[in-house]
Amino acid sequence: MQNLVREISEQFKKPAVVDVKSGDTVKVHQKIREGNKERIQIFQGLVIRTDNKGSHTSRITVRRIASGVGVEKSFLLHSPLVVQVEITKRSKVRRNYLSYMRKRTGKSARMTGVEFDREAVNSIHDEAAEAEEVKLREQQAAEAAAKAEAKAAEAAAEEAKVAAALAQRASDDAKA
Repeated sequence: MQNLVREISEQFKKPAVVDVKSGDTVKVHQKIREGNKERIQIFQGLVIRTDNKGSHTSRITVRRIASGVGVEKSFLLHSPLVVQVEITKRSKVRRNYLSYMRKRTGKSARMTGVEFDREAVNSIHDEAAEAEEVKLREQQAAEAAAKAEAKAAEAAAEEAKVAAALAQRASDDAKA
């Protein structure tokens, strides 16, 4: 039974997710559906909590100050609505749950930054997705080639019709 549950939960996990830790400042790109339109909204803030790291229910809680009011949002990292998580700053912390940050504003809310390789942390190499992308490009190229062939055949048929019409007209003019 446990294996079945594990298999099902593995199906819904994203193959690669950025390793987010408490104390990171992140930009979370999230799909927002309004009526029949879809757009991507960016929520930038401090990660104050990470939950269930290895699970398909791994979650981060991001806090930011908007118009003087603290706003917290929780994001499921493996959700299809979360398009991208980008780490912009990494800070030195000694806890997983930074609840004390809720009481702090201004200078007291500053955290000591830590040097990190931003490119390496934010780049995710998903081999399956890259292979699928290459497959899609090849498919699009094949479709474009097929369209070009169809267009060329259509143009050749038009030219043949024009040549036949000109020949008919020339023969009609010769008879008259």
